[in-house]
Amino acid sequence: MEKPLVEFKDIYKIYVMGDQEVRAIDGVSFSVYPGEFLAIIGQSGSGKSTCMNIIGCLDVPTTGTYLLNGTDVSKLNDNQLAEIRNEMLGFIFQQYNLLPKLNVLDNVKLPLMYKGLKESEQTKRAMEALERVGLADKYHHKPSQLSGGQQQRVSIARALAGSPSVILADEPTGALDSKTSKEVMAFLKELNEQGNTIILITHDNSIAATAKRVIRIHDGKIIYDGEAENDEIIRSTVFAQLKKEAAAV
Repeated sequence: MEKPLVEFKDIYKIYVMGDQEVRAIDGVSFSVYPGEFLAIIGQSGSGKSTCMNIIGCLDVPTTGTYLLNGTDVSKLNDNQLAEIRNEMLGFIFQQYNLLPKLNVLDNVKLPLMYKGLKESEQTKRAMEALERVGLADKYHHKPSQLSGGQQQRVSIARALAGSPSVILADEPTGALDSKTSKEVMAFLKELNEQGNTIILITHDNSIAATAKRVIRIHDGKIIYDGEAENDEIIRSTVFAQLKKEAAAV
């Protein structure tokens, strides 16, 4: 039987603010299997970003168990967390997080430097990743010379270059216009169809509709976990959007 890549077992993340206890994540359990395209959706303060930080080994739970490919991440120290983050996870951020003074190639090579690879292997992998996102001819450009959509594709290439087990996309279309957002989401869908495991963090129902599965979080708890097409809020949102687009034609 196939084992989960990501497994949350009764995870709590509790913050103490004065005499108040805030449960950012309140007893959450779920599993993500290889090849899934999952959207974790919720409004600001719902707990979705805390989930992402724990999945991404950027934070640890207060209680509960988080297994990443069978490793109990909740028991690792900071150095071990950094190592597993670099080996197993690829990140795509809303603001791209590209270094403006480096060209596209060097930006994509950054995570590979920490793997201790030879320069030639770094360049080879980075160029292969840029080829996959259709930007190999822009390798010498600086981020400021690219459009927003192109910069996001560079950040996707950077995530792909390390051959991660899981790609974490945090509001990847948040800084893009609607047309470019659709292009980026279509590309993420294509990557998933090629076998990549993708976990998307978003507040946008129309963006979440691209995923195959949705986990909806409210006040730190899961209120829905199932196929995106069966989520009533997504269905009503997408239907309303299609109706609006049809009326504009």
